[in-house]
Amino acid sequence: MAGQDHEAAAREALRALSRAVKDLYDESVDARRLALDVERVGVDLDLLCGPEKGLVEGAPPRLQVIDDTVYPQDFWMDAEDQGLGGGR
Repeated sequence: MAGQDHEAAAREALRALSRAVKDLYDESVDARRLALDVERVGVDLDLLCGPEKGLVEGAPPRLQVIDDTVYPQDFWMDAEDQGLGGGR
């Protein structure tokens, strides 16, 4: 089971790295090379561990259902209002 935990942690870290690289908004050669390196790490991870379970190549990932419950008020304390939705 520990191997699966490590794989899940590696995939989550790869997704976080990919988001961070995309947030650079830089079109330099170095930024493009970094983006390609991140893609290669994903390919290498798939070669080592097999494709991510639940994903079919070329298909979008399945959606995760999040319960529509009321969160404690302090949950939103540091959030920025983007003007979406109404207040409760």
